[in-house]
Amino acid sequence: HVFFIVYIVAHYYICLYFSEKYNVDFFEQFAVVLGALDNRAARNHVNRLCLAARVPLIESGSSGYIGQVSVILRDVTECYECIQKANEKTYAGCTIRNTPSAPIHCVVWAKHLFNQLFGEVDIDDEVSPDLKNDEDRRPDQEMRQYGIREGKEDCEEKCWEGDATTNGDVVDGIANGSSEEPERVCTRTWAASHNFDPQTLFRKFFHDDIEVLLTLSDLWKSRRKPTPLEWDNLPNQNPGSSKDRTNEDLWTVLECREQFEKAVLDLRTRVTGDSVLVWDKDDDASMRFVAACGNIRAYIFDIPMKTLFDIKSMAGNIIPAIATTNAIVAGMIVVEAMKLLFGKMEKMRNVSFTV
Repeated sequence: HVFFIVYIVAHYYICLYFSEKYNVDFFEQFAVVLGALDNRAARNHVNRLCLAARVPLIESGSSGYIGQVSVILRDVTECYECIQKANEKTYAGCTIRNTPSAPIHCVVWAKHLFNQLFGEVDIDDEVSPDLKNDEDRRPDQEMRQYGIREGKEDCEEKCWEGDATTNGDVVDGIANGSSEEPERVCTRTWAASHNFDPQTLFRKFFHDDIEVLLTLSDLWKSRRKPTPLEWDNLPNQNPGSSKDRTNEDLWTVLECREQFEKAVLDLRTRVTGDSVLVWDKDDDASMRFVAACGNIRAYIFDIPMKTLFDIKSMAGNIIPAIATTNAIVAGMIVVEAMKLLFGKMEKMRNVSFTV
């Protein structure tokens, strides 16, 4: 038999996973819940609500090249919390780009930024704000000002393939007072055109991009808003401390800016033409760049900052997200959901695979 889904109504609302709006009564209206969450706390919460509502849950996840899909039926199968899970080492792109809530999110973002500026760019390493969830509410003038347009575009010939919709900066058009569509360039090309100037980079990633995020009003209804930073107006909470910091000392924001500047000036001398750098936790400039950027972003989002030693440990244990793995997981979720909806529960399976 061939079945066709002829009508789909998609509803979305940006909120914290424990919002009172999504209670047991809300979950009881569904025949099945498909889980594609990005953190254990949210998974635990949805797992418990589905058990309470007696609604089947198809839980899923991925870690690098490994993926899994689990069917959870109350009184029939084990639930998500029945077996202890390993520590998470992959993180959702939207969380990294828009709403970080833990130090590790900022460290992942900093490693992505390193690759965008100096390394081999991956499409999953995007660092600029993800505007997809709020694009209908974003004024067209602001989208053009920041070099943003719907859809995927090719970067200039010398750039790697990637998402240029939110990753570039304006070099012509609106920025120069013209009404013509502004030229968009990828991060590496844009940074190189400014000679990797630390102050220019700082303004884009820690001020301008944060201003863009603040326009996504739905994100901040139940979260603290991030704070854009200015190069010449940063707090130094330990003004009397020595500048000769050790790995165990916690840098102030001002010291993070100083470390960022030194690292960028060092790293830019190693990048010529189309050459790329490979991030190495044992390379001093690379490590200090990630530590400084991670801590500055943490400060912006009111997240606890970490020492260089702590960040080195965190950054060295991050597993990158793999788009192919996530696509396979999504397909397997649908397969198991169709078995359930068409009454083939005896054929339902927990699935795990390695790409």
